[in-house]
Amino acid sequence: MKEWEDYKKQIEDNGFAVINDVFSEDEIDMILKGIEDADTSGDTFRKSEDLFAIRQFLKGVPEVRKSVFNKKLTSSIQKIFGNRYFAVKSIYFDKPESSNWYVAYHQDLTISVDRKADFEGFGPWTTKQNQFGVQHPLEVLDNIFTIRIHLDDTDEYNGALKVVPGSHAKGIYRPETINWTTEKEVICKVKKGSVMMMKPLLLHGSNRTTNGKRRRVIHIEFSDLELPGGLQWSEKISG
Repeated sequence: MKEWEDYKKQIEDNGFAVINDVFSEDEIDMILKGIEDADTSGDTFRKSEDLFAIRQFLKGVPEVRKSVFNKKLTSSIQKIFGNRYFAVKSIYFDKPESSNWYVAYHQDLTISVDRKADFEGFGPWTTKQNQFGVQHPLEVLDNIFTIRIHLDDTDEYNGALKVVPGSHAKGIYRPETINWTTEKEVICKVKKGSVMMMKPLLLHGSNRTTNGKRRRVIHIEFSDLELPGGLQWSEKISG
C-alpha cells in the first residue's frame, strides 16, 4: 500500500512518477507486432524520416488493446487514480534512430473531441487530421492524467522526456517565462516495459536522438469527466 501512496505523492508533488516493469518482453512484442501489421494508409498515420506516429492509436490498432491494458497496468491505474477513469486520447510515437526531431518545452493544453461547439471557457479550437482539438478549462486539465508506455529503453541520448518538476501546479505556465534560477530540469529515464505517469500541465519536452537508438512510446490520456452540452471525447475507450 505504501508503494502506491508514494506514487500518488510523487504525481501530486512533482507532476510525474515512473513505475517499472509493467510489461513483459512478450507483451511488448505483441504490441509491436500489432503496430507492424496495422494498415498505415489511414489519415491518423503519419510517417517521415524523423517520426512515425499514429493518432487515435487504440482505435486505429484495436488488436493491441488487450496487451496494452494488461493486468498490471489496469491495477496500477486503479490503485493510484481509482476505477472511474477511461481513456480519452491515444498516440503512438516512434522516434527513429537517426531522428533530429526535438520537442520544445510545453504543456498539453488541448483535448480531442467529436465536434466543434461554442461553450464558455473552451477555446481556441484546432483541427488536425479531421480531429477537433480544443483548449479547455483548468478544472478539466487538472482532472486528466497521462501514461507513457515505453517500448524501448529511454534516456537523455534518445529523446527521454525532460520535465520541470512541480510546474503542473502553476496553471498555464509559458515556457518563455521559466525562471531557471529557481526551476530545475529533470531527465526522465524510463526502462523498456515501464510506464511514466504524468499530469498534462507538467512542462515537458525532449531532445534530439544522439546515440542511434530509437524511442517508441504509447501516450494515453485518461479522464473521469463527461463533457458539457453533449460534447463527446473523440476517443472514449474503457480499458
